[in-house]
Amino acid sequence: MINSKITGIFRNVDESKILKAAEILISNNIDTFEVSYNSQDAVKQIKLLKKNYPDAKIGVGTILNTEDLKKTEEAEPDFVFTPSVNKEVLEYSKKNNINLIPGVFSPSEVALCLNYGFSLQKLFPAENLSETYVKNLKGPFNNADFLAVGGVTKDNITDFFKMGYIGVGMGSSLIKNEFLKNDDWNALDKHIKDILNLINDFL
Repeated sequence: MINSKITGIFRNVDESKILKAAEILISNNIDTFEVSYNSQDAVKQIKLLKKNYPDAKIGVGTILNTEDLKKTEEAEPDFVFTPSVNKEVLEYSKKNNINLIPGVFSPSEVALCLNYGFSLQKLFPAENLSETYVKNLKGPFNNADFLAVGGVTKDNITDFFKMGYIGVGMGSSLIKNEFLKNDDWNALDKHIKDILNLINDFL
């Protein structure tokens, strides 16, 4: 479901920039992307990315309810991120074999999602959690794995892997708006490489 240690999150990225940004990410072996549903033309952008990069994993995020989820189905996203736990979304996703990665924050939410069969979960917002939080969760919930989303930056990314997360999601801290605005693709490429070097040195 998730190919790379980093999931690139596209939120309100202009359609004229998104393919080039994705190309640079893929050239650096980051080939898992979320398009946030509250972005303009999110469904259209998912279709565009899937058409141009069929081997990448293209998902949708910021799904709050089943109505929104159903509206994305025509784009056939590879996975679905939610920022929170919604029982109707859990039920609908299980019934329809949707690759849901629910957003959790508490042990009760982790347990609920596991009961529905969703073992890969997104801890959000991760920046507000203690360094032992994942380790403590993995005690009773050893069959759950967690992605860190919210507050992950170049300066702290290795901290999240030390805490026990198996991956992270990064939006504007990875796909920096200033580089997109100025079409500074070399700077974006260097920024991505610098982040990956930090991970590789740690792992």
